[in-house]
Amino acid sequence: MSESLRAAVIGVGYLGRFHAQKYAALPDVELVGVADPNPATAERVAKELGVTAFASHRELFGKVDLVSIASTTESHHAIARDCLAAGLHVLVEKPITVTVAEADELIALAAEHKCILQVGHLERYNPAWLAVRDKIAAPLFFEAHRMAPFKPRGIDVSVVLDLMIHDLDLILPLVKSPLKEIRASGVSVLTDGVDIANARLEFANGCVANITASRTSTASLRRMRIFQHNEYLSVDFGERKIGITRKSDALIEGESPIATESLQQPPGDALMTEIQAFVASVHSDKAQLGVCTGHDGREALAIALEIERLMKK
Repeated sequence: MSESLRAAVIGVGYLGRFHAQKYAALPDVELVGVADPNPATAERVAKELGVTAFASHRELFGKVDLVSIASTTESHHAIARDCLAAGLHVLVEKPITVTVAEADELIALAAEHKCILQVGHLERYNPAWLAVRDKIAAPLFFEAHRMAPFKPRGIDVSVVLDLMIHDLDLILPLVKSPLKEIRASGVSVLTDGVDIANARLEFANGCVANITASRTSTASLRRMRIFQHNEYLSVDFGERKIGITRKSDALIEGESPIATESLQQPPGDALMTEIQAFVASVHSDKAQLGVCTGHDGREALAIALEIERLMKK
């Protein structure tokens, strides 16, 4: 039986509270406490889960083995830097940091202190994506649409860092080729930042990704289509459906030259699966297959920031 790990969550607002609930439910983890700069928030979540409330993340040092950081994006770097330097394993929500240089520093610190650094790109654990991911062998073209209703709590970052970065994170590891060119455009509708964005990524091997994200939609939509030789795959992240359309092996006169298969995936708990992967990585001292490593998070951030730069230009 694995030794129990001591955990804490730093930043227990909307998303951090869910992190704390998942740790509290795991049999091989002891949730020691939660930390939040707002004492009332920390006390409320701590009372709900029967743990200790801390005013500062530094009070956790020596008391826990691993932390989730679900604070504001601007605070990710400073908090994760302190935790890694103290020898704690870190799961930090996306985007990993504000700048690439900050991400590089965290990656170096994690290596120096032999700590796991994982980034919370939750869509990797969507049941539909888990079902289709290994079927993507040699992609030629991606088309992704990610639309969401406006939510004031997400406007500390642009729609690129809030929504589009999910699809960047999914696509980049699948294309085994350097990125050659990016074209991007975006507009402001409801905030001072970009609320609707489109990016076209062209890779050296000819693969193309066309990605659109909006936070001004009247309904949520999270879909991706992946085209490869003789077939294309469709993923509906919200409905947990995948479609597989292939060229028929034997063409018969009067019959369709393509065959389509639709698969409905059962509900899943993506956040619990992500946290379980983080805990397993800590237990084994090695990032589990499929997790978003610090390097992966850094790569998605770098492309997202370049898209933002091009849109401003």
